[in-house]
Amino acid sequence: MRKIAVITGGGQGIGRAIALSFAREGYGISIADIHQDKGLETIELLRAFTDDALFMQVDVSRTEEVEQWLAHTSRVLGSIDVLVNNAGVMHNKDVLELRSDQFMHVIAVNLGGTFHCSQAAARIMKAQERGGAIINISSTRAVMSEPNTEAYSASKGGISALTHAMAISLGGYGIRVNAISPGWIEVRDDGSYSHSEADRNQHPVGRVGRPEDIAAACLYLASEKAGFLTGQNLTIDGGMSVKMIYAEE
Repeated sequence: MRKIAVITGGGQGIGRAIALSFAREGYGISIADIHQDKGLETIELLRAFTDDALFMQVDVSRTEEVEQWLAHTSRVLGSIDVLVNNAGVMHNKDVLELRSDQFMHVIAVNLGGTFHCSQAAARIMKAQERGGAIINISSTRAVMSEPNTEAYSASKGGISALTHAMAISLGGYGIRVNAISPGWIEVRDDGSYSHSEADRNQHPVGRVGRPEDIAAACLYLASEKAGFLTGQNLTIDGGMSVKMIYAEE
């Protein structure tokens, strides 16, 4: 039976790369994104690999929209086997000027959205009685910071904690829950660089990450090869988090 992967924030960047990578491996795909135009663009790309490709415009901070999307996916495609929680927003602003509503919006989308999607998908996976895999996209900002990233860092730290908590709660249903913490990733869909040459050269591996680096890790975590892996956070940052200091140029 063909497996089905559902991906939030699948309209562009890392989410699009994840969706395409799973489609190339034979998965049926359902993506959610708040931007309809971007979601439809991804669907057109997915058609080259699978006829089983769905898109729904979803605000992951809204529980009812999440539940409608996943119920529709399960009904039309037949199952949900893998969930990748990739949708996220940033609102980097001087911490002394950041408003409460701005802070809470980031928390609602990044952390709340991850919880809503995981809970709804896990209910379906439990009913299917064959387990599943949930993969949360966290960030190295969960454990190390730049100035004025309080909302984003807090949301990603919460995702990392939610990952190990849900791994314990859902393990009895055969559902594995893991996280990936990307570092700097080139996310422009046109292939142009979003980081400077100095940024790239300061990574121990000599380059900034690509969306495909994250997609490859998602494929591994979704596979039986990772069957003994749950509650873990895989850092993919080209070695930057183990480098003692970032050299300003």
